[in-house]
Amino acid sequence: MEKAESEKKASSVSDVGAWAMNVTSSVGIIMANKQLMSSSGYAFTFATTLTGFHFALTALVGMVSNATGLSASKHVPLWELLWFSLVANTSIAAMNFSLMLNSVGFYQISKLSMIPVVCVMEWIIHNKHYSREVKASVMVVVVGVGICTVTDVKVNAKGFICACTAIFSTSLQQISIGSLQKKYSIGSFELLSKTAPIQALSLLIFGPFVDYFLSGRFITTYKMTYGAIFCILLSCALAVFCNISQYLCIGRFSATSFQVLGHMKTVCVLTLGWLIFDSEMTFKNVAGMFLAVVGMVIYSWAVELDKQRNTKATPHGKNSMTEDEIRLLKEGIEHMDLEDMELGDTKA
Repeated sequence: MEKAESEKKASSVSDVGAWAMNVTSSVGIIMANKQLMSSSGYAFTFATTLTGFHFALTALVGMVSNATGLSASKHVPLWELLWFSLVANTSIAAMNFSLMLNSVGFYQISKLSMIPVVCVMEWIIHNKHYSREVKASVMVVVVGVGICTVTDVKVNAKGFICACTAIFSTSLQQISIGSLQKKYSIGSFELLSKTAPIQALSLLIFGPFVDYFLSGRFITTYKMTYGAIFCILLSCALAVFCNISQYLCIGRFSATSFQVLGHMKTVCVLTLGWLIFDSEMTFKNVAGMFLAVVGMVIYSWAVELDKQRNTKATPHGKNSMTEDEIRLLKEGIEHMDLEDMELGDTKA
């Protein structure tokens, strides 16, 4: 009993550690990229190529880890890895196009709509059902983040198509991370080590052309400075932790939980933007952030409540047996007795 409780506590600590790593690294990478890509910073506007750099360093870390024996390489069919990488890269490109073609307000709404889309897709793919408490808490989070981030909302046909593509591909990618880990009994870092090289290669080949379409400039025309190089390296280093923690969190929880609690990053980014970059903080922002945090707390409580209900619904203890199990056990004993009698007669 004590051993089970200690294992549960250790699991809870590692769960918190995974979330803390994801939130810290994600907020850090947003701050680093803001300095790197903003016009007041180093004006490095090649977001897709930068993501290719991120996955290249992640792939390198994975290869070193496998070579030194720190992690084991498990078999995953190549077609599954290629399909996943295609979905993930489509998500990255579509998100960048959506940000370019749509207003910031509509872009934020499209990001918020990923939560209900993930819920629907998990219901369709995995037949997963949600309690009323979970649904209510998700709505509170969506409304709260919407209040503090959505401003002007302008929609056009091209932007709407890109936003829909981004929502669908991102949701599918996050669900697939958990599905592949369970299907092939592979750890989060091992799966990332398999997918990162493919994503890095494809993004570094096609990324510059995507960025040219978005910004009208090739990366070869950009004049590198020591400050820009430092920010790129910092962004890549944080991306390694961000990628690992994303796979870790989705593997431990679910794509829905990752989306809901992931909006804690939005709250942190707005707060740090106000503290570090002198961004405006209005009553609307504060009220929205407060509502979002309340929604996240309610969501955590609702998920824990679901777990307790599921535990009560299942038989307690390893020694508890159903009537069918008892009947089968009795039949087995009688069959064994009959065999012993026949064996005895033969020996006699």
